[in-house]
Amino acid sequence: MIDPDAEIVRRAGAGDAHAAEALVRKHLPKMVGLARRMLNDGAEAEDVAQEVFLRAWREAPRWRPGAAKFETWMHRVALNLCYDRMRRRREKVDPDAGLLVADPAPLASDAWLAQQRAARVQAALSALPERQCAAITLVHFQDMTNIAAAEALEISVEALESLLARGRRAIKAALADVAQDLIGDADGASRG
Repeated sequence: MIDPDAEIVRRAGAGDAHAAEALVRKHLPKMVGLARRMLNDGAEAEDVAQEVFLRAWREAPRWRPGAAKFETWMHRVALNLCYDRMRRRREKVDPDAGLLVADPAPLASDAWLAQQRAARVQAALSALPERQCAAITLVHFQDMTNIAAAEALEISVEALESLLARGRRAIKAALADVAQDLIGDADGASRG
């Protein structure tokens, strides 16, 4: 297995600040994006990404390429940190906390509807079991292949595909009324 980050990780592990900076520049958006999708909280996502990179610096001097890509390992660390945070807040989360409330300031109706729909999609994603949420996030929002996502989740590709199928069905069911609204909007627009 060829790891495109092997050399930069080796240099970062040897104390090369430019290599460490390059590693952050390359992977920070992915780590924040993954955590944001999993946790639905920008501040927590940034905290998770920071912790991922702290662990990366500690691991870089000992990293031995070959078993997995460094990026896959980073995704695994990020997922584990997200799982930990999700478990800690599970008891104290209000089920409606993930939904956005309309701003009382005048908004264009289309922008408001788009915001509400995005909130519903995020709420449906957040309501999934952890592993289904992680699978959907890795494949659909992190643009990982099924093989890479399966590695990050430490499962087989078949198990990943099963998680994806169950997650997609659950999201589709949770958003059935949104889909009906979209169809209704399109019908109304074509008649109007």
